[in-house]
Amino acid sequence: MDKPADTSVSLHPLIAARWSPRALDPAGEVGEAALRALLEAARWAPSNGNTQPARYLVGRRGDDTYRRIFDTLRRGNQSWAGAAAVLLLACAVTENEKGAIPHADYGVGLASENLVLQAVAEGLVAHQMGGFDTDAARAAFALPADVRPLAVIAVGTPGSPDDLPDDRTRAKELAPRTRLPLDQVAFTGEWGRPAF
Repeated sequence: MDKPADTSVSLHPLIAARWSPRALDPAGEVGEAALRALLEAARWAPSNGNTQPARYLVGRRGDDTYRRIFDTLRRGNQSWAGAAAVLLLACAVTENEKGAIPHADYGVGLASENLVLQAVAEGLVAHQMGGFDTDAARAAFALPADVRPLAVIAVGTPGSPDDLPDDRTRAKELAPRTRLPLDQVAFTGEWGRPAF
């Protein structure tokens, strides 16, 4: 299901096509080359001082890592995310040999956006989620103190909204994509004065 962004100017097709579907094909596959490409895209994201804080735990459908990531999800996300071919736990390394890594969370955000745009380029879909138990993730993977779990990313192939578990989730899937208008996002001169 295509839901291109409604924009005031043309965007690159990867950006315009990217959205976060919940309807995933439970038989869909993510090949090893495509999965490697997603993680390479994340690896080459910019970061503060090239600190590269992004790390990913990779779960493939049917393996123990997938199950442990899935178990950390909130019930609403579990209702649809089990159809994903891959679940990724995105984490930030917050310290290195020089001390605290500045803006580590921002670095993981940049890396994860590279990852989801590469997913679009590979003909896949990705849905990033904050709805998971960070303490459970820390425990499930014995994360070191300097590693912060930030998001779970479901990756797969598009499925049918008809296969979603309930009317509420189906309605979200079928609803038009919306964003704040540009005059509420970009300011100039002073806060609140639209740049466009």
